Amino acid sequence: MALLALASAVSAAPARPPITGVSHLSVYAADLAKAEHFYVHDLGAVKRADPENPRGARYHFSPTQFVEVLPLPDGQTSINRLDHAAFTTTDAEGLRAYLASKKISVPARVEQGADGSRWFHVTDPEGMRIEFVQAPARLPQVAANPLSSRMIHVGFIVHDRARQDAFYKDVLGFRSYWAGGMHEDRPTWVSLQVPDGRDWLEYMIVGTPEGRGIPSDMNQATLGVLNHFALGVQDIRTTYTTLWNEDRIHDQKGLPQIGRDAKWQLNLLDPDGTRAEFMEFKAIGKPCCSPFMAPDPAP
Repeated sequence: MALLALASAVSAAPARPPITGVSHLSVYAADLAKAEHFYVHDLGAVKRADPENPRGARYHFSPTQFVEVLPLPDGQTSINRLDHAAFTTTDAEGLRAYLASKKISVPARVEQGADGSRWFHVTDPEGMRIEFVQAPARLPQVAANPLSSRMIHVGFIVHDRARQDAFYKDVLGFRSYWAGGMHEDRPTWVSLQVPDGRDWLEYMIVGTPEGRGIPSDMNQATLGVLNHFALGVQDIRTTYTTLWNEDRIHDQKGLPQIGRDAKWQLNLLDPDGTRAEFMEFKAIGKPCCSPFMAPDPAP
């Protein structure tokens, strides 16, 4: 009888709907006009209305991937410019129910935008706001971006890898992709691919495991470098040549470089210091610290 009850409970538990990729990063801007110039002129994104927040704007790199830019709240004194990170699901309500079954605090219902998109927010173990988005049936018209039409990862500060893994890996099913850092034996950049795709989340490990939030000794410039998003490219030389010839990087200091993961990359900063990283899809050789543990993203 007990076995029958256990089997019934297991079969009644909702299955996790697919989580297929990165949807967006949501950031604040002190000057919306300067932010628009960066995202549209420099990065080539397409500006669209924001169905989630009418005060904001979405800067699309593809119909389903974008950076959401929100006005900096009046009187904000925090150095933080990150509001939330978001991932795509095929079934927002199904995922909300699944997380509730795992004793994760979820809202009472999903929200729906004027475009038909559906979403909800949760808070991860360290207090980071995470959104799950179900794309609308009718996607916005977004022309292909010659620089990149593919957001391959988002990253933000984390203190305790194990604490975050309990949520992202154990509950959501994210999978290890790569881990490394400036020291071979101390991984501080930990990449986890979404469970049903090849985009990834990057933990930017800071402070001590018992910590939460922004370390007291961290400045806005450092925080902006850590909280970031990345656009995938085939050839960083072609990307940099386009940026140079079209006068899109005249006020930037970043140069193409090979990262510790053995991938060519180029780092740019938006006017508030949030890092926009161009990164080649594949490594040119052996990475430091650990091998890749899952297939690379594709264009």
